[in-house]
Amino acid sequence: FEDFAVLLRDTYAGLVAAGTLVPKPDEAPPPIPVDYAWARKLGLIRKPPGFVSTISDDRGEELTYAGMPISQVFREGVGIGGVLGLLWFRRRLPPWCTAFIEMVLQLTADHGPAVSGAHNTIVTARAGKDLVSSLVAGLLTIGPRFGGALDGAAQMFSSAYDAGLSPEDFVERARRDNKLIQGIGHLVKSLENPDVRVTLVVDAVRRTFPSHALLDYGLAVQQVTTRKKSNLILNVDGAIACAFVDLLRGCGMFTREEADEYVAMGALNGLFIMGRSMGFIGHYLDQKRLRQGLYRHPTDDIAYMLSQSL
Repeated sequence: FEDFAVLLRDTYAGLVAAGTLVPKPDEAPPPIPVDYAWARKLGLIRKPPGFVSTISDDRGEELTYAGMPISQVFREGVGIGGVLGLLWFRRRLPPWCTAFIEMVLQLTADHGPAVSGAHNTIVTARAGKDLVSSLVAGLLTIGPRFGGALDGAAQMFSSAYDAGLSPEDFVERARRDNKLIQGIGHLVKSLENPDVRVTLVVDAVRRTFPSHALLDYGLAVQQVTTRKKSNLILNVDGAIACAFVDLLRGCGMFTREEADEYVAMGALNGLFIMGRSMGFIGHYLDQKRLRQGLYRHPTDDIAYMLSQSL
């Protein structure tokens, strides 16, 4: 057995000499990967982030919102409007800004059970679904025709104002292009039956804002549109939209580009969504509290218009 290695060597050498085997050059063994945890600890490598977040951090001793510790948030009474400013805009907004934000959330919290979103929430709740499902059912109705006109109104009014169009020219151009002016018009409210919410917004802005040029422009447009029909008023969406653009442009904390970008990103519709969620949840709880059963729409309220024959 001790001669086995010698026998293998001699046999191999003989096969090579006879040309039966052709030796191949040795290959370098593959390198063993460096341990990830060890290499990262030494600073040799870094892991690319899955995503980037700039609004909050929970890694330290206490949670922070845009760099502000949560204890400071409560110690200084930042409030809901202030927290929204930190998380949405990464800024500590002035008190008049946060007060207006909180006012908007209260004004948009609910508008009765007959509107699209509340109706969907109620129907879903009565179908036995949970809170999240019922809330989402209501939120999904928000769009250009219901509640989601804030961004569109802000863009239309600010674009016309920035372009130097007079209210008359703005209305005429919209008519010529066959476009509805978002933020103008109401099914129920009119000059003779004004919307108290709009009155509250206008009064608050004129009392607390350093400048309100776009809201004044919106009210001037209302003077033109109501000549045709008295319900073509600046509605609550239009009033809030114009006022919020005035807030972004007039608070001194945003550049014009930043203010316009937040409007384009959908921040204004976010205000309506956040506020109205309170009302939708209220309608869900109301239906559950009343133990309302499955809703079925009455057939006498449906116009069945089927063909008599195929």
